[in-house]
Amino acid sequence: MIVSEPGVFPPPATDRNGGQSALVQLRAYLAQKEFALNARLPPERELAELVGVSRGDLRKALAVLEEQGELWRHVGKGTFVGARPVAELASVAMIADQTSPAEVMRARLVIEPELAREAALHATTDDIRALRLCVSGARRAETWRQYENWDNRLHRTIAEAGKNALLLAVFDTINLVRRTVVWGRLRTDLPHPPADHHSFAEHELIVDAIEERNLVAAATGMRLHLQHVQTDLIARHQSAAE
Repeated sequence: MIVSEPGVFPPPATDRNGGQSALVQLRAYLAQKEFALNARLPPERELAELVGVSRGDLRKALAVLEEQGELWRHVGKGTFVGARPVAELASVAMIADQTSPAEVMRARLVIEPELAREAALHATTDDIRALRLCVSGARRAETWRQYENWDNRLHRTIAEAGKNALLLAVFDTINLVRRTVVWGRLRTDLPHPPADHHSFAEHELIVDAIEERNLVAAATGMRLHLQHVQTDLIARHQSAAE
């Protein structure tokens, strides 16, 4: 696998695995750019040049990300970041009005350890490769936004690796609510995560357990990671309120 330096992508892939390479490069490009939700991507021709792949392979990669709910396309208008707006989002807004970040974290603690367990049981070689890319991308993040993009992608890839459409839909619903009710960007003055940020080692332990098919370690690792996130979130919120 080719992993580029931030903002630098290789020339278009010409081998028979070009479609998979395009998907990897497109995900890397999206993670490195600070696109807001529903932001429009550059036109296909320009995007193919920016990512460094052929237009044919780019279209295949876009189709995969659209199917997975990471992008949506509107004929005549372009390709946009995030899931396609749907009527059900009104229900998500209603739930968000009745919940809090603390409740979102408790919901994550219920569902995501089990998703990690399912991933350990069902993950493919491609899933593991994608998880490793997310882990390394988070470590190389030059801004908090880039880190959050990779972090979000890691957690969703774990959910995808479980190969359960219903559980993935539950995860996506919780994630949509989470984006609505988060306590702002409670970050330090550092421009990016420090080298010893707790999530780096925790993410690696989770992915290691998934790759080793260790169901208990995967679930336990995810639970401990989210408990750490929960403690950190509450502490920062209390500090900001003082």
